[in-house]
Amino acid sequence: MKVPNTMNHPPRVFVSGCYDLLHSGHVEFFRQAAEYGELHVGIGSDETILHYKHHATRYPEQERLFMVSSIRYVHRAYINAGSGILDFEPTLDIVQPDILVVNCDGDSPAKRELCKRRGIRYVVLQRTPHEGLMARSSTALKQDCQLPTRLDLAGTWIDQPSVSKLAPGWALTLSLEPTFDIRDRCGLSTSTRNLIRELWPQKLPDMDPQKLARLVFCYENTPERSDGIISGAQDAIGICVPGLARHYYEGRFWPSRIETCEDDGVLSWLESHLCLIPLTPRRPGCSVVEGKDVSLRKVQALVAAADACWDAILRCDFDAFAESYLASFRAQVDMFPGMIHPWLPDGERTEEIEQAIDRWSSVEGVHAWKLAGAGGGGYLALVVNEVSSFCAAHAEAIPLTARRPSNMR
Repeated sequence: MKVPNTMNHPPRVFVSGCYDLLHSGHVEFFRQAAEYGELHVGIGSDETILHYKHHATRYPEQERLFMVSSIRYVHRAYINAGSGILDFEPTLDIVQPDILVVNCDGDSPAKRELCKRRGIRYVVLQRTPHEGLMARSSTALKQDCQLPTRLDLAGTWIDQPSVSKLAPGWALTLSLEPTFDIRDRCGLSTSTRNLIRELWPQKLPDMDPQKLARLVFCYENTPERSDGIISGAQDAIGICVPGLARHYYEGRFWPSRIETCEDDGVLSWLESHLCLIPLTPRRPGCSVVEGKDVSLRKVQALVAAADACWDAILRCDFDAFAESYLASFRAQVDMFPGMIHPWLPDGERTEEIEQAIDRWSSVEGVHAWKLAGAGGGGYLALVVNEVSSFCAAHAEAIPLTARRPSNMR
């Protein structure tokens, strides 16, 4: 239904954005935009933000709609029905605005061309805080937390005693800088990371990384833990130990050895070949361990792949890396098929992950793939020919930055 227009109606002004971390900068932007006329606001949908900005929203779309609609400068707000950078185009058909207002960061040729085509006046505002207040931006708020995360490269599940007691072996992890919005329930150890935030909200303390990892592991796995589950040590180690690490498990929860590679050339080489593709987060209540089949032969295949992967990385041997990386993932799925076909609470199994793997494994330049963490959704971690060109060709792909030791930054 279109907004009625009358001769005496003030100019209709339109702005659009995510407004997920609503702050005073947004309110001031609305105030300034409302000076041009009756303000209408388009809000990015949860689905659009997930695919365009590679992260789930902090607040769902209906909650964001309620908050924005409650601001006194806003006449009416809508959830945009489109997608991508011009997701608000269908909302323009409803509002039929006279003026489109953007801030300087949101200015783009595509928006200018759209307004020219539709006969809409285009206004660009500078970012200025309200008088007496600090400048705020969503990007700055997100960057307040500098806690790293981790990507498991090979040997996942060997950190569980039920697996390593059959055949001891290594798990490989890469510590990552938080250069992108890290979504919960997506295989990047966010449960451990969120517990760390209870102790150190913004960044890790300056102490021996391996001792810090042990401290985090003990904090997460307290005797009072009600679910009876012991989280794998690779999460704490992957977050706390910078660079590339491998940890050796021999039927116990904590590894008997930890080895690291902090060579900048090796880390840069990994950065040039690894990227993430966001998938649907792992659904609440789903199980990736249902139907598991852990045997000596299968664990030995996992161990052999992790050994080969470590050697290939240190040699910067791309073909060997891709082969062993994929072999490790296949060994994991062979033991835990629920990684790809998780059991949902209603007893059904989803095909979404297999479909995503089928799609991305056939894309030109992709040589290997795996699901981050225990799977069931989250991120697909790809090995590609060259990250920068791959990300340029595929907007949803996320480049990674390995975390260096503090003395290398």
